[in-house]
Amino acid sequence: MSRFALRPHPHLYEINTWAWLEKLSRRLGRLVNLADVPDSEWDAIAARGFDIVWLMGIWRHSAEARQIEIGDPANRPVFDRVLPGWTPEDVIGSPYSITEYAPDPRIGTWDALDRIREQLRARGIAVFLDFVGNHTALDHPWTREHPEFYVQGSEADFDRDPGSFRKVESAKGPVFIAYGRDPYFPPWDDVAQLNHFSPAMRAALLGEIRKIAGHCDGVRCDMAMLQFNEIFERVWGAHLGNHEAPDTEFWADAHAAAPDLVLLAEAYWGTQQRLLDLGFSFVYDKGLYDAVRYEKTTDVRGQLSAAASYQRHMARFLENHDEDRCAEAFGPERIASAATFMGTLPGMRFYEESEIEGAKIHLPVALRRAVEEPANPASVAIFEKILGVTNEDVFHKGTWRLLPVASEGDDSSGSLVAYEWRLENSWKVIVVNLTGAAAQGRISFADRPPAAQEARQYVFRDELDGTSYPRDGDEIRRVGLFVRREAYQAHLLDVSAT
Repeated sequence: MSRFALRPHPHLYEINTWAWLEKLSRRLGRLVNLADVPDSEWDAIAARGFDIVWLMGIWRHSAEARQIEIGDPANRPVFDRVLPGWTPEDVIGSPYSITEYAPDPRIGTWDALDRIREQLRARGIAVFLDFVGNHTALDHPWTREHPEFYVQGSEADFDRDPGSFRKVESAKGPVFIAYGRDPYFPPWDDVAQLNHFSPAMRAALLGEIRKIAGHCDGVRCDMAMLQFNEIFERVWGAHLGNHEAPDTEFWADAHAAAPDLVLLAEAYWGTQQRLLDLGFSFVYDKGLYDAVRYEKTTDVRGQLSAAASYQRHMARFLENHDEDRCAEAFGPERIASAATFMGTLPGMRFYEESEIEGAKIHLPVALRRAVEEPANPASVAIFEKILGVTNEDVFHKGTWRLLPVASEGDDSSGSLVAYEWRLENSWKVIVVNLTGAAAQGRISFADRPPAAQEARQYVFRDELDGTSYPRDGDEIRRVGLFVRREAYQAHLLDVSAT
């Protein structure tokens, strides 16, 4: 298939596939896999204006990882809280401990996935899947058939640090394979660390990417920065033996192997631009999420001061499967302003399944279900309002600009973030107070095209609550637009000239 033509600033919907199918099964009173999903489910997603469905966690889960999760005493209080009365059958293991890039039997088949892709494409929606380049499951066939694909330690390493290595009886005898890891956290004891300096492993992994590319339009790449040659060598240099860094970066090779595949990176540590340079289309903007969550308005403005050509590649979110539920993280008093803000920025606008409904329970990825939660009508109303407004062309084909906010009578203007979208005769202005105190200021629209500056009067209609604010054109041109927002309030203004 040819590359799917995403519109600029697309809307992505992440589905925890196994848990979603369990929920559908309970609702419909029968076992549902991908082949059985009613058309109405896809229609509902399309009706909300999503451009991408990310079917998270469809690949074959690891039996060994499942047993590790069941046996870990640290999981018990978490599982008890999320699903009181849970049983071992409710534990499925991590979807990032993969034994094979093939749909898990509980989820479906290649044919079912391909049919869904066609169904979603007919609705103008792309399908994204997972790609985990850093590690595999401990019981992946490669650990026994190709132990040379993995970072290995010696028996002495294993004896000294058994929490970092797993003894594996491979076809070539016993080996001590390193657990995968992020250098800032303890090793992940349910996955085996791939050796990115092994040419044979790289070739095999690129073959997996080509296979996946035949069944989807894009992939979300787990912990993508860990595959940089420099970072990989820093973390694993002591265990690489004679392996030397390749001449190319893995992600450049991956992009060349599947050039029509859209790449979305989970990325941290300031590596976003490097990943974009290597062929990624979108990268996580975790820095902006943290700045908004912890009310660091100066950092928010700093993030948004980057060039518009950079902003359009950022994936903006209020939650994903790694973060807390936004209904819990932001609370009812903050959700409208935070959702308005993240939903109207340039870049990929990223939503997780049940975020719109205001779900508060954060489901561990190793569980297949959580306690059912009723939808929160207030949450549904605000998210559907924002999704409806941001489906307008101005938010996808228009020009975005961060606007200056000057002080007006006090020093609170620094709490406001303002920006605009313009397209032909459409003009939107967004003003957000991300802090817990009232704020006011003057917004300047200087240096704009004359046609947008010459009206005698403007009407600023807030699409969040329907309130209209008539304003004199001369005042706006002379001193700017006065705005005041109470704690955690926002304006989503549609501007018209009269």
